[in-house]
Amino acid sequence: MTITIRSTTDLLPGETSSRQRWLYSIANLGNSIPYQAVGAVLLFFYTDVKHMPAGWAAIAMSIYGVYNALNNPLLGYLQDRTRSRWGRRLPYILFSTLPYALTFILLWTPPFDGRQNPVGLLFYFIFFLFLWEGLGTAVSTAYYSLFPEMYASYQERTDVAVRMNAVEVVGMIIGAALAPILSETIGYFPMSVLFALIAGGAMYLGLPAMFERRSYQEEKPIPLKVALKATFINRSFVAVVVAQTLRFFATNTLTIGMMFYMKYSVKADPGLTTIILGVVFISAGAFLWPWRRFVARHLSTRTTTMLAYAATGLAVIPLGFAHSTAMAIVGGVFIGLGLAGLNLVGDVIMADVVDEDDVKTGQRRAGMFFGLSSLWTILSSSLVALIFGWVTRTYGYDTALAVQPASVDLGFRVFMTVSPAVGCMLAIVALCFYPLHGERLAAVKAALAARNAEK
Repeated sequence: MTITIRSTTDLLPGETSSRQRWLYSIANLGNSIPYQAVGAVLLFFYTDVKHMPAGWAAIAMSIYGVYNALNNPLLGYLQDRTRSRWGRRLPYILFSTLPYALTFILLWTPPFDGRQNPVGLLFYFIFFLFLWEGLGTAVSTAYYSLFPEMYASYQERTDVAVRMNAVEVVGMIIGAALAPILSETIGYFPMSVLFALIAGGAMYLGLPAMFERRSYQEEKPIPLKVALKATFINRSFVAVVVAQTLRFFATNTLTIGMMFYMKYSVKADPGLTTIILGVVFISAGAFLWPWRRFVARHLSTRTTTMLAYAATGLAVIPLGFAHSTAMAIVGGVFIGLGLAGLNLVGDVIMADVVDEDDVKTGQRRAGMFFGLSSLWTILSSSLVALIFGWVTRTYGYDTALAVQPASVDLGFRVFMTVSPAVGCMLAIVALCFYPLHGERLAAVKAALAARNAEK
């Protein structure tokens, strides 16, 4: 495969073709399918199927969250400093995708059962989860770091964001919504092989459409300490990353808890989680265009993001009262409405932060920003795991019991409603302190345009 890195003079705003934008967007299946499957089914698989004690699983997921959070900024910084004939980002996608897919399969093939060998199961779980995550971080950080580099204008970014998130909806349907029913019908191992083939194939399909600006590779990288300081004192970044951390806290809670909620609260077949998550993700895809056409086009990125958080926080309330699959489906539609707004503007608002930093420092440090963003947003998974552990203990969920106590019903209702609603409310508060809007944002765009015109 030949990968050509075009220079800045070859790349003008708005030049990218529709085909190129679609290929880049399709590659997002490589990120979304494995991560969605892990988020939706892995905890259920290791506790309810392989019988790992729930407390052990919660602790392991918390440690995993810390590890995942730390390796993201380090890999982002490493990518910013990488110099190769392929560029700064592309080698990580080219050489990490295959082992990333293979270790995903190994996650679903533990040779131990928690009732006979819980320690063996725990160590297997931790080892392959950590290995898979490290490889996946190398791929995803490189992929998302290319977004603000490849697409310069707000029009391009929102257009590609719609495509990326439409593809991500497909990934969510495959990785999260189909995972429960596929695991019940064909088994966890065949499911993992199928998902790995689709994810890896999509990433390699989109790779030839990815490119980098040569001028960014020619920049002299700044030391790690200076890079970290410049990032953490950036008010725009801090406000966005706090909000996004709370976003992923809310959505990870919904994804991780849905199978437990359907089985123990709605009293339905956990395989029906496929229908509920499918409704959520299809709704999220269907509402992408209305969000862009009627909201994002007329309001600032910050205001659009705040409205999306408000819609998501309100949407989880019906889950607290659902006693049938039909009622849960209705709740899923409303959750999809809010999720569409969050998906549309998430990468766009971070790209604005990268632009502002570029004006301030003269460095294009997308890897550092997306990596540090992942650090804090991934820490949300540790918080979700801790709350999951607290809920299971408080409300009596015990994997050793053949029949769970009635209190488990209320426990998972609390888990699925209170946590996401509070997370969304706090995210709105964080965005009140986001300064990059109005005249300040316009000044950043003007400065970048003037500098690019000089090159």
